[in-house]
Formats: sequence, structure tokens, C-alpha cells
Amino acid sequence: MRTFDLTPLYRSTVGFDRLFSLLDQGNGFEAAPGYPPYNIERTGENDYRVTVAVAGFGQDDLAIEVKENTLKIRGEHKDKQDKAGEVLHQGIAARAFERVFQLADFVQVKDASLENGLLHVDLVREIPEAKKPRNIPIGNGSAKSEQPQVIAAKAA
Repeated sequence: MRTFDLTPLYRSTVGFDRLFSLLDQGNGFEAAPGYPPYNIERTGENDYRVTVAVAGFGQDDLAIEVKENTLKIRGEHKDKQDKAGEVLHQGIAARAFERVFQLADFVQVKDASLENGLLHVDLVREIPEAKKPRNIPIGNGSAKSEQPQVIAAKAA
């Protein structure tokens, strides 16, 4: 396996510490288990949807948790009933699972729904006004040009 030195990137970028830490750890790119299958879709400019195939699980068997830019989806059958019949072939998985997704900054869970064996989790990226790009006027260094800028800043 190759190792990469990310030190030059640390020196020339600002605010990407979390991304580089994930790259350094390497665990963000390991092969994920295949159960349950899922899709990640972009449904709009700032809207996303994670769809997880959870056949055999009900609403009470599923849990969704968001904590520190991490979305966890867990499934566990709460009522383990032994059926009267003998199972000749078990093709439908009934095991517990946990899927973890890393969310980008300012991505929040908007809604979740369960329909036809698919769990849909809708996400939206809402960037606060303070974090959006803004234009900064350039003054010529005289005191007169600074006063209107201060007044405009107080009004905003």
C-alpha cells in the first residue's frame, strides 16, 4: 500500500484539516460491508437522499442518529419470534446492521420515510449567511472612505 505525505497540503490550505485527517487515518476509504445495499442521490443543488434497502424491517426496528457530521442508520429486529415452520432456505437476511455515513459541514437531515422496504433519508445542505461568500470593498486608505464602510457594516 502506498503512503502519501500530506504535509505540503497542510501548509498551503486553510480549513481542510478534517478532510486531511480522514485521509491520514485511511479508515474512511476501506471497503464497506455490502449489507444492506444503499444509494446516495443528489436530488437538487443542495439536496441529497440516502436510500437503504431494509426489507423485513419495520419502523420500530430502525434507528437514525446524527452526531457530529456522522449519520448512523441501525437496524435490529426487536421481536425475535420463532416461527412454527422449519426454514428450508434463508435468502432474506434478518441480521442486525449499522451503516455510517460521513456528512459534509452544514448538511442536516431533513426527513426520513420508510416505504416498500426502502428507507429514504433526505438531507439538505444549509450554509449559514455568515459562512456564505461576500464582497469586501477596497478603500484607498483615507479616513473619509472608511467611515461609510463602518456605517454600512453596522446597518448589515
